[in-house]
Amino acid sequence: MQTADYSDFKQSVLDQAASLRSRIRSGEHTGTTSGAAHSLIQGNVVILPADWAADFLMYCQNNPVALPLIGVSEPGDPALPELGRDLDIRTDIPEYQVFRDGARAETVTDIRELWQGDFVTFVLGCSFSFEDALTRAGLTVRNVEQGSNVSMYRSSIATRPAGRFHGNMVVSMRPFNGADAIRAIQVTTRLPKAHGAPVHIGDPSQIGIADLAKPDFGDPVTIREGELPLFWACGVTPQLALENARPPIAITHVPGKMLLTERLNEELAVL
Repeated sequence: MQTADYSDFKQSVLDQAASLRSRIRSGEHTGTTSGAAHSLIQGNVVILPADWAADFLMYCQNNPVALPLIGVSEPGDPALPELGRDLDIRTDIPEYQVFRDGARAETVTDIRELWQGDFVTFVLGCSFSFEDALTRAGLTVRNVEQGSNVSMYRSSIATRPAGRFHGNMVVSMRPFNGADAIRAIQVTTRLPKAHGAPVHIGDPSQIGIADLAKPDFGDPVTIREGELPLFWACGVTPQLALENARPPIAITHVPGKMLLTERLNEELAVL
């Protein structure tokens, strides 16, 4: 792509992101961000008091596939300038999940009234970024095709503990036929900061999933005859760790309703 063409492309993507972020801030858009603002990195979010941040940082470092870290804020600062020029973590997610002592207490669309001066924000890579790469590779992503949230499941795959954080991995599932499954593995392997290659292929019972029609988070999707379910590590994994660690307060995104950054997905790629 020529320099001028690339500049025009990036500006058009940023304009698309700015429009969607404006709708999110106003409360107009509170739904999933799957398939939204193509080519931009989307992020999972975990917000914790500063005295819990070191343990959680180590948890991310111990589990880079499930928790690929792409940004950390200064304590008390709602901005993340490396991810967006005017990004405000208190308003820029369609819906937030508030945890109190490890329990899912409430959901809100704005956390300005809950904000604390010691909050640290962690932003983790998201599979919605590789959905864009899969689509550009000519593959059909079922949840995008159906206009639904991705299917997410609690698995029996253990994460590596760190401090007070521990728990099993959450996985997201997308079905493909044999040839497309191979291509999907090739494409996502190049994106380790968006969870990389699948962690499991085929029989869901081998990773503790009883019924694909009943996801723990998100929506069920159609699996057609001859298709294989592919399972990727999911950024909802830290939400299970929060349930186990039980910090007095923590805030995350509602599954499927992500932070939209101003960085391009190609920045995550390994050449």
